[in-house]
Amino acid sequence: MATNLQAYQDYLVKEKNYSPLTVQAYLADIFSFQDYLISDQEGLKLEEVSYSQIRSWIVFLVESNISNGSVNRKISGLKSFYKFLLKIKQISINPLLKHKSLKTAKKVQIPFSEKELKDVFEFNEYERNFEGIRNQLIIELFYTTGIRRAEMINLKIHFVDFSQKSIKVIGKRNKERIIPLLDCTLELIKLYDQQRNHLEVVNDSEVLILSKSGNKVSESFVYRLINEYFGTVSQKTKKSPHVLRHSFATHLLNNGADLNSVKELLGHASLSSTQIYTHSSLATLKKVYQEAHPRNK
Repeated sequence: MATNLQAYQDYLVKEKNYSPLTVQAYLADIFSFQDYLISDQEGLKLEEVSYSQIRSWIVFLVESNISNGSVNRKISGLKSFYKFLLKIKQISINPLLKHKSLKTAKKVQIPFSEKELKDVFEFNEYERNFEGIRNQLIIELFYTTGIRRAEMINLKIHFVDFSQKSIKVIGKRNKERIIPLLDCTLELIKLYDQQRNHLEVVNDSEVLILSKSGNKVSESFVYRLINEYFGTVSQKTKKSPHVLRHSFATHLLNNGADLNSVKELLGHASLSSTQIYTHSSLATLKKVYQEAHPRNK
């Protein structure tokens, strides 16, 4: 790997504290652009490009039927790289300084209904062994805390505070937040911990959620687990940990939680990130509005 790219990778890992998957995605965007420069721009180096070459790549991507959202994500990765090169004085001007993202249609992600959540807890057969209780706990934690998949996987046992009925979560960019835990969640953690103590081998002793072999579970495992359990109660196309996070936020808002509190629970940096969840509570607002407004009577 070229020196600047290696330095950038180290920067993402050591300074930005990005996950391995995020680092891999950022580098893939740069390699994709680098391949384009080699094949279509006479092997121009990454450090030598101007916006015109980047704009040509954008046209190439769009003509290759890549969605505007995917193009924007690639350019975002490239923009981060050029900001880094500017920071370490390898370039004097960021070629993406005045770039404007392509327009994209906003996707409305449909959360699970409260009935679907009730069904997944009541109608699924959770075996009373390590794996069954662990699977139930994973779903419980997603829905009662709204944490991200990567945050779930990296939970440590000592993050759980039984006296304060809370759990510490390490979010993006190593930001910590404390999330309250319901009594039912705490009881399930205690039950799981009893089963966990009976594992023959524990390779990651600090990690809360383990595989049967005593290792930290993978992101793909957690995704498959959610998809499998919710496949028995929901007909929705997408059944993922993020949909559970979405459901957590939507159900809180629907039941009267204020937007700023939900923002803090989700670990969002700004309210604009949290506002994407408010569309789902609009149906509830309409119902209240229609039932309460004098002009509708």
